[in-house]
Formats: sequence, structure tokens, C-alpha cells
Amino acid sequence: MNAGTFLNSTELLNDSFFEKAIICLTEYDTKGAMGFVINKPFPRKFNELQEFKKSLPFPLYDGGPVDREHLFFLHQRPDLITGGTHVVNNIYLGGDFKEAVRLINHHLISEKDIKLFIGYCGWDYMELDEEVKEGSWLESSIGEVF
Repeated sequence: MNAGTFLNSTELLNDSFFEKAIICLTEYDTKGAMGFVINKPFPRKFNELQEFKKSLPFPLYDGGPVDREHLFFLHQRPDLITGGTHVVNNIYLGGDFKEAVRLINHHLISEKDIKLFIGYCGWDYMELDEEVKEGSWLESSIGEVF
């Protein structure tokens, strides 16, 4: 597996947070793996979070069960958002969050350019490999984040 791999949950994960989840892996190395559930809308909008109440109502996604106190984002606008980490193709993780918020609020980027996540998915080294081996996840190198 590599960063940029997409994982689809199988029926083995039904009745869990990961039921019908599609994950985009953003990191995969000897420290472990990190990714985001890209198909699970969060029940609140960005402007419903207290510190962003003056922002536009922008969709949030439930990125995973880890570190749900922070926001993360994937985008495909490195020309506008600096400091992101390249994941695969034109997908970048993070970067200048204040600039991203400014671009959202001024309608300069849209849902087709950026996804905001509450939380992420994380696995220790080889833990995800074991879950794939047991049949909990199906790997795909083809997927769409936006």
C-alpha cells in the first residue's frame, strides 16, 4: 500500500464506525498509516463550530475516530494553499489553514477543491496490513476524493 491508496470497507466492518466507509490513505510508512473517511458527511456545517461561526456554511466530513478535536483538510489547489503535503496526483494534505478558510469564505474555492474533516483514521505499523489480510478492507488505487 501507498499514500493515495483508497480502501473500501467490507461487511466485516458493518455495525462499526467504518460501515460502508471509503478511506483515502494520506500516509503509509514504517510508523503506520493515516487516512480520512471521505464519504461520511458530518452532521454539522463548518460555521456551526463555535470558532468558525462567522464563516460560510461549508460541509464537514467525519474523517475518523482519532483526534476529533481538530480539523484536517485535503485539497487540490496547491497554487492557492501553500504548505500542503503531496499525497498523490493533485491531492494535498493540509497547508495554510487560515488561507484555506479565507478562500472558502470569499468563494474562491469550493467543495470540488477542498474537503474539511473532523478527526482522522490511524493505524500502527502493520496494523492496517493485518486488517486488509483479514478481509476488512479492499484496496483500490482508483478513487475520487472530490
